[in-house]
Amino acid sequence: MASTTETGHAKNVAIFEELITICTSYGATYNPSRAALQLSALNTLYNNANAAMQAVMVAKTNYNNATNAREIAFKKLKLLATKIIHALAVSGATKQSLADAKTSNNKIQGNRTKTKEKATTHNPNPEAQPSKTISTSQQSYDKLTDHFAQLITTLTAEPAYTPNENELKVTTLNTILTELKAKNTTVSTTSTALSNARIARNQLLYNETSGILVIAQDVKQYIMSLYGTTSPQYKQVSTLRFKKSKKN
Repeated sequence: MASTTETGHAKNVAIFEELITICTSYGATYNPSRAALQLSALNTLYNNANAAMQAVMVAKTNYNNATNAREIAFKKLKLLATKIIHALAVSGATKQSLADAKTSNNKIQGNRTKTKEKATTHNPNPEAQPSKTISTSQQSYDKLTDHFAQLITTLTAEPAYTPNENELKVTTLNTILTELKAKNTTVSTTSTALSNARIARNQLLYNETSGILVIAQDVKQYIMSLYGTTSPQYKQVSTLRFKKSKKN
């Protein structure tokens, strides 16, 4: 469903098209000297604005598809990490490797791990110091990718980790890591494309000297000067209300 803001942009473009239709109906009488107010220029501006609106919709769809695909890809990560820890635990790996792997897994799972701050060498009574805790629960997609990469690094360095299951092998995990990174990159790329499409659209709609809102206002003023303030022609266009929507 389109957002209220996006609908507002579309409504402005639709009203501008209606304004052009009214001006066209005046025939040869509508003949402003300013090039930007002439029908050919108005039609060009409308076509460009309409194309920019379409470009935003395409970019928004691409971005939505990218975020959906990333969500699906990362959804399996927590279960996979849990399987890895169990496989590592029974592999004969060192306690240190298992501890490191569990730390990475805790971050992937979103568990809050707490680390006591080590007492300084200048403190004669370290037990008297209150322990400080640091939350390491970081669940952004970039952070999840980093945590998974660290887990793979730990597994790679542990000679005892040689599972027979394909989904748990380091080569398979590296392939998954590459896919997760690619999903993040695609989201970033499509997000930038959407932002650029919105900037281009906003220039056409809301530029303070050449956007459709300011041009529409000048067209109305020209019609008022042409037919008069109380004329039915001016009343036709004066009822067309444009709204300066939020630029997003």
